[in-house]
Amino acid sequence: MAMTDPVADMLTRIRNAVKARHDKVDIPSSNLKANIVGILKREGYISNFKLIKYGKQGKIRVFLRYIHGDPVIIEMKRLSKPGRRLYCGKEDIPTIRGGLGIAIVSTSKGVMTDAEAKKLGVGGELLCSVW
Repeated sequence: MAMTDPVADMLTRIRNAVKARHDKVDIPSSNLKANIVGILKREGYISNFKLIKYGKQGKIRVFLRYIHGDPVIIEMKRLSKPGRRLYCGKEDIPTIRGGLGIAIVSTSKGVMTDAEAKKLGVGGELLCSVW
């Protein structure tokens, strides 16, 4: 059966692994997911990730980050869904938790955080929020 929302599946796998206190989680690979995971690494929400060749698609192995036993990722939420896409202009990009969290935005200039999109002056599809 085909998956209708692979990004939501990725976020759910990471959320479940964090709740179960796993060190790592494997996710089916795609370019969009690799870009999102790269942002999570750059922003310090995960410790590392590795692209693994496996069959046709491959996998992304995400190494989760904990500080003194507490997970760095408190919540991950899918904003734009297949049934209801959520787009915003450069002036409407939301600030997550007063700047403590990030929104990941898919723009014409690539996948980036809300702060980067505001700085470049571009809007796009709000993929997810992380804090």
